[in-house]
Amino acid sequence: MVRYKKSLLNDKVILLTGGTGSFGRAFTKIVLNEYGPKAIRIFSRGEYLQMQMRQQFGDDPRLRFFIGDVRDKDRVYRAMEEVDIVVHAAALKQVPACEYNPIEAVKTNIEGTANVIDAALDNNIERAIFISSDKAVNPINLYGATKLVAEKIFVQANAYRGTGSTRFSCARYGNVVGSRGSVIPLFLQQRKNGKVTVTDSRMTRFWITLEQGVRFVIWCIEHMHGGEVFVPKIPSMNIMDLVKAIAPDCEVEFVGIRPGEKLHEVLISEDESRHTLELDNMFIIQSAHPWWKVENWSDARPVPEGFRYASNTNDRWLTIEELQQMVQELELE
Repeated sequence: MVRYKKSLLNDKVILLTGGTGSFGRAFTKIVLNEYGPKAIRIFSRGEYLQMQMRQQFGDDPRLRFFIGDVRDKDRVYRAMEEVDIVVHAAALKQVPACEYNPIEAVKTNIEGTANVIDAALDNNIERAIFISSDKAVNPINLYGATKLVAEKIFVQANAYRGTGSTRFSCARYGNVVGSRGSVIPLFLQQRKNGKVTVTDSRMTRFWITLEQGVRFVIWCIEHMHGGEVFVPKIPSMNIMDLVKAIAPDCEVEFVGIRPGEKLHEVLISEDESRHTLELDNMFIIQSAHPWWKVENWSDARPVPEGFRYASNTNDRWLTIEELQQMVQELELE
């Protein structure tokens, strides 16, 4: 008999939007192996990626596949029937694609999120968590702006529940090592030709592994009161150290900062710090709305006035050896 961890996830039906993406696959693997969900419903647009995922996980009877788009409200409602927990990871994520197709980004990232919220409220879902990004803080590109709006409406959804029990919260973190669209797979591909492209040598980024991101989201689901934006404490790395870790013998071509790209990323802004609490391994941005209960996190401590959590002023930095180990584990998967 398989012994699963004691968890809120056990015996629950989980709907995972964008479930065939990097996060969705990692979340599904960890939850099926270590927890006892009644079912995980994978909701995504691509039948081919769903087929690949079926092959990856075999015939696990707890896994269901729903073809659908979060833009389609009726399909979202149908998929959410008898669901207990929603993990909303579906989004258009590529910054250049969102810049070139702005209306499409708005339809998926904002209107799609509104559909998820409405369906969660009307189906009396227990808990819903939105997977956000550091790009949502002080956004300078459309992708970040849509993530900011999605965060805002997800948090404010707690005010729409009335006497209902649905809780809505967000998990916000930085770049994921090895995810689709990450610079790491690009560098791994480019090093075969002996040359990698770098936008600016001063650039820094927050980094988190897929497994760390998944376990962080699971913790958030289990502990959320509704209304929080959870931010993990994660390390930073300079882009040139990234090159040294992945392609140390390659020529570097500097191509300039792309439209909508920042030199440094921010996970918590100075303005947000007024509502931010700190735990040993994360920060919790509390809601500023009147329905928020200040006693929800009485064991946490306020951050200093004017606090800013940015990739270039972080007190935790990845070493070249640590990143090499992450990449090695990625290549072995």
